[in-house]
Amino acid sequence: MSGGDVAKLIDHTLLRPEATRQDIETLCREALDFQFANVCINPTWVTLAAQLLDGSGVGVCAVVGFPLGATTPDVKACEARRAIADGAREIDMVINIGALKSGDRDGVLRDIEGVTASCREGSAISKVIIEAALLTDQEKVAACTLAKAAGADFVKTSTGFGPGGATAADVRLMRRAVGPAMGIKAAGGIRDLAALETMVAAGATRIGTSAGVRIVQESKKGRTP
Repeated sequence: MSGGDVAKLIDHTLLRPEATRQDIETLCREALDFQFANVCINPTWVTLAAQLLDGSGVGVCAVVGFPLGATTPDVKACEARRAIADGAREIDMVINIGALKSGDRDGVLRDIEGVTASCREGSAISKVIIEAALLTDQEKVAACTLAKAAGADFVKTSTGFGPGGATAADVRLMRRAVGPAMGIKAAGGIRDLAALETMVAAGATRIGTSAGVRIVQESKKGRTP
């Protein structure tokens, strides 16, 4: 896998609450230099990132209902619409984990549908974070099935703020649940090329990581110019 191919899989991510404007500017410069798929950031930084990346081919991805997923559906839908208006072209929303674990599948479906509707209206890609480390395998399958039924474009393993990140086993399970056509984003704890390649082999089509620069540099080692 070439460095360019690797870069196009990566959402270059900075979601720490203490991230500064300078940090976001650095993230965007790195995304431009390496031509990552997107930067993935909190909504407060979307306008800035959209301005810095305008016309570059690098997109802006914003998180919604992040990181707990415990926001009401109308607020998540509104948050998605605002981020899209500010320049986001992809939205990573966190499901209502407690509702899923309570067996309220209709509530989880409505939760996701509000965001996917906002994304369709704004021509944005929707990704649904299931926070796999908090779920049983049966709940993971249910979450993926609900995301697919709600019209989401991707399911995503993790926020990176939960008790665990992406695992190959979870990605394989998610791929079986959603079928071959839907996107899967693996995120959380992916810090080197070997981990990225493992996730891709398991079925991931996008990788969320804060170690994108290191991973792409690693992919270029040993290659002749």
